[in-house]
Amino acid sequence: MKIKMNKDMCVACDDGILNIRVGAIVMKDGKILMVGNERADYLYSVGGRIKFGETAEEAIVREVFEETGNQMEIDRLGFVHENYFYGDASSNRGKLIYEISFFFYMDVPEDFAPISESFTEDDSKEHLKWVSLDEDVKMYPEFFRTELTNPVKTVKHFITDER
Repeated sequence: MKIKMNKDMCVACDDGILNIRVGAIVMKDGKILMVGNERADYLYSVGGRIKFGETAEEAIVREVFEETGNQMEIDRLGFVHENYFYGDASSNRGKLIYEISFFFYMDVPEDFAPISESFTEDDSKEHLKWVSLDEDVKMYPEFFRTELTNPVKTVKHFITDER
């Protein structure tokens, strides 16, 4: 019997934080669906933290539904990203975060019409935005710009270190 837990995979480690997260690659008409919020000056991938007891695949299906209102299936795993950065949310501002992310290409239905009703952990309203990969906007992960222009069928591993 599978046990579902509701605790995010976000763990304090010394003075830092370990996050395990998933991100969705939702592409349509040459654009990628990204998320922004009223607190940040950048966009980020649809997705979020894996909950303890979930697999990465279960988590991305749940996160896509929560953030877009649409049930989607996974096409394939595209990227694994190890990322060291400093937090900017009220709960983690200035703390060093080590985040491991699994980015999945999603099967996007023809009639896909996303609706955003999600909020960040500090209750900032999120909004969805379709972005061209050559658009001059700050987005994370940054490797989306180059890697999604000519996607390959293999899984790629990236490391970003802003320490």
